[in-house]
Amino acid sequence: YNCFMELKEKIFLSKLITKYEKKDSNKYLLSPNSFSNDDIICGIQILLSKKITMSNLTKKFEYEFAKYIGSKYALMVNSGSSANLLSTFALINPLKKNRLKRGDECLIPSLCWSTSLWPIVQAGLVPKFVDVLPSTLNVSIEEIERKINKKTKAIMAVHVLGNSTNMDLLKKIVNKHKLYLIEDTCESLGSKYDNKFLGNFGNFGTYSFYYSHQITSGEGGMITCNDKNDYSIIHALRAHGWDRGLNNNKSNFNFINSGFNVRPSEISAAIGYNQFKRLNSLKKVRFANRNKIISSIKSSNKWKNQFTFIEADKKLQPSWFGLPILLNKKFISRKVKFLDFLNKSGIETRPIISGNFINQKSVKLYNLNPNKAKFKGAQEIEDRGFFIGIHTDLITDKKLSFIREKLLKIDEI
Repeated sequence: YNCFMELKEKIFLSKLITKYEKKDSNKYLLSPNSFSNDDIICGIQILLSKKITMSNLTKKFEYEFAKYIGSKYALMVNSGSSANLLSTFALINPLKKNRLKRGDECLIPSLCWSTSLWPIVQAGLVPKFVDVLPSTLNVSIEEIERKINKKTKAIMAVHVLGNSTNMDLLKKIVNKHKLYLIEDTCESLGSKYDNKFLGNFGNFGTYSFYYSHQITSGEGGMITCNDKNDYSIIHALRAHGWDRGLNNNKSNFNFINSGFNVRPSEISAAIGYNQFKRLNSLKKVRFANRNKIISSIKSSNKWKNQFTFIEADKKLQPSWFGLPILLNKKFISRKVKFLDFLNKSGIETRPIISGNFINQKSVKLYNLNPNKAKFKGAQEIEDRGFFIGIHTDLITDKKLSFIREKLLKIDEI
C-alpha cells in the first residue's frame, strides 16, 4: 500500500498541513511531533475515500507486522492497553485449552503501567507483584523464581523503554512451570533478544502505537501470537464476539464468543503502516541520539558520575524508547527540585513508567498488596529515576549542548 495521490495533490496537502501544523517550541520535549506529511496524507486519503472503518489496509498492516516480528499472526486494536486486555482475557476464555480460572495468580513487575495490571484483575485473576532491578529496570528473575507457587499460572512481562530481562532464563522458568507468558512490548517495538524480536517469546506479544512510541498512529496497538486458536479467540474478542473475518466469513451475524469493541480505524492503520515502513530507520536515529546525549554528558569536565544510564542486556539489540536516568544516591533529596528546574528550563521529564506501582492509590483501593510487601528495586527507581525523550530527528549540537548544560546543573540545585 502506498498513497497514490497525484503529485500536485500531495503538494497541495503538504502546504495545507504546514499551514495548520502547530510548531514545536525550542524546548526539548518528551516526544515532539513525529508525523511526516506523508503519514498524514495517507490518513487523509482514507478520509477522502469515506471508507474509514477497519478494512483491507488494516489487514495489510497486520500481515506485514507479523512478517516483520516473525510471528504467525498479528491483530490490530485501538491501543496497546486493549492489546493487553484481549491477551489476558484470551487466557480465561472457554475456547482456550487449559484456560486460567478465577483466583489463578499472574506475576507482574512492580514497575508497570496501569493497563498491564488491570486486565489481570478484570479477568478475575490475582496479580502478584515481583520486584525489578534498578540496573535494567526490568523484572528480577530471582524474584520471579521466589514468587512462584502452585497457584502461579501466568506471567505478564513488561519490557521497559526498549530493554528487557534475561529472556533465556525467563523462558526456562515459563517452560519448567508450564506458565502462560504475555509480553507487554508496548515500549519496546523493534528490540531483539538473541536476534529474536521481543514479543515473540511467549503466548502473546502486545505493542502500542501511541504518540510517543517507536512508531505512532496517534492511537493504536497490535497483538501477535503463533497459535491459530489463540488468534481466533482474540479476533472474536476484538469485535463483539462475532466470527466476521474468520474462516472467510464476511456477512453472517454469528456470535461465537464474548467480546469487546476495540477495533482500530482504517485511518489509524494508514498512518501507522506508513510509519511502520520507516521503523528500522527511526530505530537507528533514536539509538544514535541516545549515544550522543550520554557521550556529550560524560565528556564534559563537569561530569562526576552524577547519573547512571541504563545499559541493555548483552544479548539485546535495543530499540530505545526514552532515555532513563538514575540520580546518584546523594542527590535523591534534590530530585523534586531538580526535575522542576529541568521542566521550567525546557527539558520535559516524566517518571520511569509510573514508578513503583505499589504506591498508587488504586492498589490500596483494590487491596492488591495485602501483605504490605516492599519492593526495594522499584522504590529505588522511583526515588532516583526519571526519563527524557529520544527524538526521531538527528539531534543537533546546539540541542546536545543545551541538554548537557541543564542536566549537569544538578550540582548547583
